Amino acid sequence: MNARKLISMVPLLGLSFGIMAASVPEDRIATLRLAPLNVEPTPPAMQQVINSDVKQVRNYPMQPPVIPHKIDGYQIDLKVNKCMQCHARTSTGHSQAPMVSVTHYMDRDNNFLAELSPRRYFCTQCHAPQLDAKLLVENDFVDIDHLIKATKPAKH
Repeated sequence: MNARKLISMVPLLGLSFGIMAASVPEDRIATLRLAPLNVEPTPPAMQQVINSDVKQVRNYPMQPPVIPHKIDGYQIDLKVNKCMQCHARTSTGHSQAPMVSVTHYMDRDNNFLAELSPRRYFCTQCHAPQLDAKLLVENDFVDIDHLIKATKPAKH
């Protein structure tokens, strides 16, 4: 009984998807390419990485800090982590770079480790350098501090 229902529903689903796809004309499909799909546009110029070494404000709680410098050519693999040359506990005195958080030295059970945790070893999983580029899409993000200030009644 259930198999019979399933078999009868498959052609109906296929037909409905076909009708939905045919109902949207090609010129109405929005894309960020700004060119037809059959044309390969000239790619935009590469944007410059912000290389100020100035710590940037985080936009939301628990946001990983962004990388305020270039990391071109940094080796981060199973043998070497170039980031730790400056950000390791033993290196921050002479490099003046911020030390990685103690959470990077904890395993998944919150036990402290002598070495960097394997789950936190590849820095660019979470941290990224910033580009000096114009926004591709509008952003109306409002951080939590501004929301809290907007909802508090004014003090007299």
